[in-house]
Amino acid sequence: MTHRPGRTARPIFPTQIIITAERLMKQLLSFIVISMMLVVCQNASAREKVKKNANSNVLQCAAFSPYVGDLTPNYGAHPSKELIDQLLDKLVKETPFRCIMTYGVMNGLEYTFAAAKTRHIKVIAIIWLDDDINVNSRSITAGINAARAYPGTIIKLSCGSEVRTRHNYAFDGEISRCINAMREAHVTQPVTTIDIWWEWCNRTYPCQQTGFGAQVDWIGINVFPWWDNKYSGLFPCTPAKRAADFHIARIEDVRRAYPGKEVVLTEFGWPNGPEGGTDTNTRTGQQCSVAGKKNQELVVKSTFKKLAAKGWSGTVFEAFSENWKPNDEGNFGRFWGICQGEPPYSCTKF
Repeated sequence: MTHRPGRTARPIFPTQIIITAERLMKQLLSFIVISMMLVVCQNASAREKVKKNANSNVLQCAAFSPYVGDLTPNYGAHPSKELIDQLLDKLVKETPFRCIMTYGVMNGLEYTFAAAKTRHIKVIAIIWLDDDINVNSRSITAGINAARAYPGTIIKLSCGSEVRTRHNYAFDGEISRCINAMREAHVTQPVTTIDIWWEWCNRTYPCQQTGFGAQVDWIGINVFPWWDNKYSGLFPCTPAKRAADFHIARIEDVRRAYPGKEVVLTEFGWPNGPEGGTDTNTRTGQQCSVAGKKNQELVVKSTFKKLAAKGWSGTVFEAFSENWKPNDEGNFGRFWGICQGEPPYSCTKF
């Protein structure tokens, strides 16, 4: 039987023990450092995720009304499905807006929700309220049906737009009736009534609450330094370069008056024409408003930038210019769109 020599164990010297210990220590330190870096990275990633989720409800929207060209909401034909499709396609193609605010749920406007869903556009839907109680009742019912049918598309609801601005306090009951109907129907979307900031401040300054504060889930305010420049004695002179700061200041006024409520800038903007046209304050005679494309672009861009920095939502007024408005808003009424109100409906690049 052949003998197999065994492996002779090599002797271990003290220096080798020290070297081995140093290697182990280095490996342990490396492991600790790498582990700490992973934790830091994970925490940073988690913070970014939280930050992203916190801002996921921030909206940048455009007010959408398809009464372009010769159409008017006051009489005659209503916007067709084909026209609504065309306008929304143009908005998606030429602007960054994937959220719109609509003005009514009847007379063909209800198709907007289906069209928006197809294009993955979110909607703030206004249930239009006016001085005809029977029409209001049909509008409220249609609003409930739309909210139920499009819970993933319609993300917020409003019972009326500038009802107090148009009718003083005469139809406060209609606003409350609409809000109560939404509650009784258990719609999932948060509900408000939209009006100008002055109405939400109860026509006082510093801002004070109105009775609607306890009724609504969120607050929608329309802020237009252009119109304050014309009619206000409190804020009579805000040029385009300071309009964004004016918007932020009015939001802050309302937020202080309604702590804990989300305040959304539901309308803001600046007319793009007539180019160089000015308007005069009826109280002071000052001329701080100058219309034009550059000023409109400045107001829209700077406002959305400041809103984003605050984590607040906003809606530019409006998506498409509407020719029927001069009767209601003077020479500047048909120049508020970021897109033209006539074919080919081209839009300003933002």
